[in-house]
Amino acid sequence: MSIFGGYISVQSVSFLLFSVMIIAALGYALGRITIKGVSLGTAGVFIVALVFGALFNDKVNAALTVSSGVSYGTQALKVVENVGLIFFVTAVGFIAGPNFFKNLKKNFKSYILLGIIIILAGGLTCVACYFIGVGGEEDPKGFVAMLDGILSGSLTSTPGFSAAKSTVENLYAATPELADKYEAAVTVGHGIAYLFGVVGVVLFVQLIPKFTHANMDEERNKLISVDLGTKKEYKGKLVNIDPLGIAAFALAALIGIFVGSIKIPLSGDGLGGTTFSLTTTGGTLITALVFGHFAHFGPVNVTPNKKMLEVFRELGLMLFLIGAGVAGGAKFVQYFKPIYFLYGVVMTLVPMIVGYFFAKYVLKLSLFNNLGSITGGMTSTPALGTLIHVTGTDEVASAYAATYPIALLAVVLVSQFLLVLL
Repeated sequence: MSIFGGYISVQSVSFLLFSVMIIAALGYALGRITIKGVSLGTAGVFIVALVFGALFNDKVNAALTVSSGVSYGTQALKVVENVGLIFFVTAVGFIAGPNFFKNLKKNFKSYILLGIIIILAGGLTCVACYFIGVGGEEDPKGFVAMLDGILSGSLTSTPGFSAAKSTVENLYAATPELADKYEAAVTVGHGIAYLFGVVGVVLFVQLIPKFTHANMDEERNKLISVDLGTKKEYKGKLVNIDPLGIAAFALAALIGIFVGSIKIPLSGDGLGGTTFSLTTTGGTLITALVFGHFAHFGPVNVTPNKKMLEVFRELGLMLFLIGAGVAGGAKFVQYFKPIYFLYGVVMTLVPMIVGYFFAKYVLKLSLFNNLGSITGGMTSTPALGTLIHVTGTDEVASAYAATYPIALLAVVLVSQFLLVLL
């Protein structure tokens, strides 16, 4: 039996689903292993997905090859990744929505400044790596492309990655062979750095509370104390479209996908002629925040059941990590070089550490607001999921959501400027 116009068999799709479930089971088991109170958590799924991609990516591609010989393995994994991303980010937006705007109003300047500081620290670290390593490279321009990909991978930033590839394509449009070569370098760099970009931030948000001997109850109270005043209740009878609020969730996701697809021109041909968009992540996050804040539109209730949101949040994070991990596993093994991996480690650690101390000593943010902002500034969706579990409160998502958009824009701009200036 076959589907999709008689091209891909049901058995092939079943193999993909079987793979997803195997990775999830093994990944959660790995994530449960705790050493001195620190565990990988859901990031264990990402590690297993990487290993699976390195060992079995060819089998996934073969299973999803149609009769014409074209493989849809990569596209299928991208679907898994994007569905997970939509589920996770939309759920986070709904959960954070009720207190997001109050938190944003109180710390607006701090969030903007911190997002810029984190990305600038990453960009300057990338420049430093260039001057350290360029002497040993035969192709300096290719090295810049590689480092730009490493930067986007270190920050787990798909928009930064896309902007870098687009800029390379435009800069070398007159020489297609160079454009292809340098685009490949960006892709390789992104894949090499992505592993520590995910795991590094996940471990950071777990270790900092332990190193600082934080009183978790006290820190939670500082975070929740942002919620000042009470919200006006709707005095009429609310109408639920469905008992769990799945329709409201779907509507927010649909609008968010549309908002995220709107492209705003950033520059002319001199900077690659690229555009900026909120992407699916930013669009669904902002839309869900608005839905979560208002809770209802007129008599229509648009607040999904909280338990359902928690399930969608965890399911989405799992699917996102599996889709990204399997696809990245093959590239990681194929193109891995120790020095490039080291550059990625440095580009992940420096922005986090700089951002943490800047937020603590200059902006005077509370610990959980600080760490939530770090996950947003590093555009790290997996780390937010871990931080929610570590802190025991969904309120940290407000800091993530406030810092994320400015970091998203900043990393796109920095990725372009590095390719032009170096």
